[in-house]
Amino acid sequence: MTHPLDAADPLASYRDLFVGASSDLVYFDGNSLGRPLSATGPRLARFVEEEWGGRLIRGWDERWMSLPQEIGDELGRVTLGAAPGQTTIGDSTTVLLYKLMRAAVAARPGRTEIVIDRDNFPTDRYLAAGIAEECGLTLRWIDVSLDAGVTPDLLAAAVGPSTALVVLSHVAYRSSWLADAALLTRITHDAGALMLLDLCHSAGSVPVELDAWDVDLAVGCTYKYLNGGPGSPAFCYVAERHLSSLSQPIQGWLGSVDPFLMGPSYAPAAGIRRFVSGTPAVVGMLAMQDMISLVSSAGIDAVREKSVALTSYAISLGESVLAPLGVVLASPRADADRGGHVTFNHPLMREVTAALWQRDVIPDYRDPGGLRLGLSPLSTSFAEVERGIHLVAETLTDLAG
Repeated sequence: MTHPLDAADPLASYRDLFVGASSDLVYFDGNSLGRPLSATGPRLARFVEEEWGGRLIRGWDERWMSLPQEIGDELGRVTLGAAPGQTTIGDSTTVLLYKLMRAAVAARPGRTEIVIDRDNFPTDRYLAAGIAEECGLTLRWIDVSLDAGVTPDLLAAAVGPSTALVVLSHVAYRSSWLADAALLTRITHDAGALMLLDLCHSAGSVPVELDAWDVDLAVGCTYKYLNGGPGSPAFCYVAERHLSSLSQPIQGWLGSVDPFLMGPSYAPAAGIRRFVSGTPAVVGMLAMQDMISLVSSAGIDAVREKSVALTSYAISLGESVLAPLGVVLASPRADADRGGHVTFNHPLMREVTAALWQRDVIPDYRDPGGLRLGLSPLSTSFAEVERGIHLVAETLTDLAG
């Protein structure tokens, strides 16, 4: 029997386009690795047979060399609010974050601090610490609640004339706190610093307006809500106003002005290609094209509306089914403050997660005691959410004895 909320959902039919969505498995980890689309297998097969196998090395001249910028522009149009020429695909999230952090602090000589919150994703924190050590800078930490995130007041108290760079996540990986990126960017700019926004937990799920928000730099992965597959290359955004002045630190051949000249010294390419270093991972960026196209078809605002409905439903079920078992919501209750996932806390959630995986219910776990439900809007149904929450309650009851 169809769940009433699925029957009323204008995007319900999109679920049928994903591999495995018709199975009984409950997938609550779309914010770590999205399901593949059924169209992706044939796309990869065609590429192997027709382009790689048929065109061979000619493929670089015919299409592959420009693919990172072409996909980047489409990603910018559909999900990032970015005009063409500012976004490219390439490298891992970690490498791209390093490039842009390092370029940003170099662009603010005489400033000595990087501002970042203590609950930002570990990679962001580790990189900021390494760059601070490398460049003789200081980290200024923002202390945040684990069930919330960076507010304008917290940021305003942390930035000042010594701030070179602010590194924040648009959606907090643990709590799902949705930052007011426009206001936080304005506060950063008022202090004379640059803003680098991590979009890993928002791109493809939450509307982003990088140009309108006046963000300087952004990085995001493509294997979560953009369904690019395990280890698919990340994307970076550099606002047009910075493209001619920022110098990226990993000076590879493909980011040079004339890669095939192979001259004795490096000169950067014009535009966003200067932030490319090495040969693009062409096979790795094919799958995300299908998801970008699907999000374009649905519309990012409709995707966000479905996301809010899913997370609101999960919270409502949590209150009626999980709260009596001692489970506490560790995500913002207000829709406007929450991204695309929900976290519930209980001391036994690590054990609950392991047991659920054995039952084909796949959430993930984040310390301390957090069961995180990543509800990918186009592939998750309300019936799936309901079944999964009840199985969480059943498993927790069994483990608690």
